Amino acid sequence: MKKFSSLLLVSMLGGVLTLGSYKLFLEEETPTSSQTTVQLPESKPRFVSSNTTPNFTETPDFREAADKTVHAVVHVKNVAIYEGPRNIWEYYSGRQKGDKALQGAGSGVIITPDGYIVTNNHVIKGASEIQVTLNNNLTYTAKIIGTDPQADIALLKIDATDLDYIPFGDSDNVKIGEWALAVGNPFNLTSTVTAGIISAKGRDLTEGETRMPSFIQTDAAINPGNSGGALVNTNGELIGINTAITSRTGSYIGYGFAVPSNNAKKIVEDLLEYGDVQQAIIGITGSTLNPEAAKENELAISQGVYVLSVSNGAKKAGLREGDLITKIDGIKVRKLSDLTAYIGTKRPKDEVEVNFFRNGEEKTKTVALTKFESFALSVAGVEIINAEPEYLQRFKTNHGVRISRTLSQNFNIPTDKFIITKIDGKEVNSVAEVKKIMENKVEGAQTNVTFRSITGQEESYSFRE
Repeated sequence: MKKFSSLLLVSMLGGVLTLGSYKLFLEEETPTSSQTTVQLPESKPRFVSSNTTPNFTETPDFREAADKTVHAVVHVKNVAIYEGPRNIWEYYSGRQKGDKALQGAGSGVIITPDGYIVTNNHVIKGASEIQVTLNNNLTYTAKIIGTDPQADIALLKIDATDLDYIPFGDSDNVKIGEWALAVGNPFNLTSTVTAGIISAKGRDLTEGETRMPSFIQTDAAINPGNSGGALVNTNGELIGINTAITSRTGSYIGYGFAVPSNNAKKIVEDLLEYGDVQQAIIGITGSTLNPEAAKENELAISQGVYVLSVSNGAKKAGLREGDLITKIDGIKVRKLSDLTAYIGTKRPKDEVEVNFFRNGEEKTKTVALTKFESFALSVAGVEIINAEPEYLQRFKTNHGVRISRTLSQNFNIPTDKFIITKIDGKEVNSVAEVKKIMENKVEGAQTNVTFRSITGQEESYSFRE
């Protein structure tokens, strides 16, 4: 018995010694919960983890913003009044002179309690009569105060008082990622509110007559019928006029676009004060700086607007071809649409401070803005602007107007290789002269347009709308 006890004691002692040696020499120290740094080999990247806990307690509440805005968005109907049957089918269907037919529909935003309404120009284009239906189902006949086809904005007025309206917000302060509501009448479903975020700013969607290169992009659902409706922030302030979607089907697929409220507000103020839009230009042609081009030219700046040519105010202020504009009135300019969007909120004779780089040195100039005059010569599928004498010299002539862009994808004339010198055989020297000729033409009459190439050759073409 004593022998067995001795063996048991020796065995236990050996086990204790073995366990102690393992703990002392072999087992690695286990990190405590306070240790957060992991040592990695120098050849591997070091990742930094955030210890911040996401806050899911603040759920966005859109009820107040929706309640503030839904009664101030109206249904706009574009009604055509027929002069008589246009074809044999209308004749046999019994359509008579004076018959009314719905030509299109969209939305509008009441911006004053006495009945001023902002909508899209394409919603009311070609209307014989415009009907506006409020959220309470009352219907009014609206009159057109003015339009700006280039920005796709129209201002209407109805004879009413004490209306709900949406105040303008500051679209310059809109941030990517913030919540937004789209309010409108898609598919004739009145008083529809959808929610999303601001996806991007400064989107250039220039197409047809529209020339508004600074749309706000949102993923709030916008469908046919939403055009002219309101894009509002969570305070119920107007930050955009819903205008377009990008879609292969014609319906919403995640991309909606709105004219920024600051641009819409300026257009409205111009139409009320002057009767037309006072569009200002800085006097440059430029392009968004290509990082590869910046590298080739040894430029330290990789964002900005590269000046291709100068005229008007920019030329007088001393800007030159090759300058790189990085700021305007202290606001960063990363791409061309940033510059054009800001100038779009200004008027002729306003002054702006331009920061730019020349030969690696930053400079500042004050530029007086001048008035931009253009005209959509739609019969020929082009937009025209006034041409400076220096530009006309390139075409070996002293008269003509400049082609700024084409209005149709089917007409791809190189705008820098041709000018227009005559309309119906009459020499033209300005946009105003072309406008006067076209305004005096009988509807449906043939128009003869003479183009002059940069080589000095002239060709005339006949068009009929």
